[in-house]
Amino acid sequence: MAVVPTSKAAPAGAGQASPTNYGRALALLATLFFMWGFITVINGTLLPHLRSVFELSYFQAALIESVWFIAYFFASIPSAKLIERIGYQKSLVVGLLIMAAGALGMTLAASLPSYGVTLFMLFVIASGITLLQVAANPYVAVIGPSETASSRLNLVQAMNSAGTMLAPLFGAYLILGRSKGGTAHAGATLTQAERLADAHAVILPYVLVAVVLLVLAIVIARFPLPAMGSATSRVAKEDRKHHSLWNHRNLVFGIGAIFIYLIAEIGVGNLFVNFVSRPEIGNMTTEQAGRYLTLLWGGMMVGRFVGSAIMQKVDAGIVLAAFSIGAFVVMMVTVFTQGEVAMWSLILVGLFHSIMFPTIFTLGIKGLGPLTEEGSGLLIMAIAGGALVAVQGWLADTYGLQHSFLLTAVCELYILFYAVWGSKPTNAIED
Repeated sequence: MAVVPTSKAAPAGAGQASPTNYGRALALLATLFFMWGFITVINGTLLPHLRSVFELSYFQAALIESVWFIAYFFASIPSAKLIERIGYQKSLVVGLLIMAAGALGMTLAASLPSYGVTLFMLFVIASGITLLQVAANPYVAVIGPSETASSRLNLVQAMNSAGTMLAPLFGAYLILGRSKGGTAHAGATLTQAERLADAHAVILPYVLVAVVLLVLAIVIARFPLPAMGSATSRVAKEDRKHHSLWNHRNLVFGIGAIFIYLIAEIGVGNLFVNFVSRPEIGNMTTEQAGRYLTLLWGGMMVGRFVGSAIMQKVDAGIVLAAFSIGAFVVMMVTVFTQGEVAMWSLILVGLFHSIMFPTIFTLGIKGLGPLTEEGSGLLIMAIAGGALVAVQGWLADTYGLQHSFLLTAVCELYILFYAVWGSKPTNAIED
């Protein structure tokens, strides 16, 4: 998933670092974007593993991801209040420590093993990521020249994509590749002892993740990050009360577009391994299918670079419409074909999903003027739409895994509607 910029670029000189510190600080912050992209997508390989360990239905497995995105809804406002109280740099450290605690908690869940403890610890990790999202983006905007703020945000978004691309390889090797369920063919029945051994396979990967997070927390705590300037201060209440967010069609429908897009993106990522490993599709082990998940996320990284170049000359709404049509077509192919055709069409949806999140966000805040920060906050909270991936899990249990992707196709049609009509600003305010 793309990272949401939550602050406008700073004026020249506002909270900027020296050229040397600027480069070092940007590189350090990029590691945060990499890590939360990495940890978010590793769930894609964790879900089929847990489904085997706990003998979960598709709905119960999808509920794991729902808990993850519910954290975005509940943790965003407390995160903002914490940042106001202790500052941005300390909040980055706290966010990393919360994530590390959750990662270590996952080792406890694996030792028991416990489905309930697993859900709670994933909520903890996601809450830490939410705090990082709220705190890290303003830093990226102000630690260098204001005229290159957009370039810096694109750079760290690419690092986020790199994390999402590498996570499936890590998960396939250290989780699925070291478990009986991950190396067995679809439909194999595991004994109680084999399921317990598979549960323990999660311990090493999450210990490694916790160590990396703790090291990052120590480095950031000691690093001389630049002080935040006035660019992140909110617009005076007197200026805002004359306007209403709900008079802006592009924002109102944009909130729905972000919410619905997350259902599509996360649904594909979560059910990809189970779908590709089926005998009539890829006929492979879940470990092998996990490696193909890398291509899905890699397509998103490539698509962001390509889409960014196209939007230099073509209107963003037109590009979003074209990509949503492409996504709808490949999802219909996925639903109504079999074998490698269905598998590769599902991989291709990553390419078409690539630009959707940042483009919807940009169109959603267009013309908001002094309401931009409030509108941005609502769009960020809409990330909680990923929690409704449990609906696709229920569809998979009730009507079949392949037919559940019809929900994804419907989501693409809403994005098309938003691109063509919903994104057109009404009552635009001059910045």
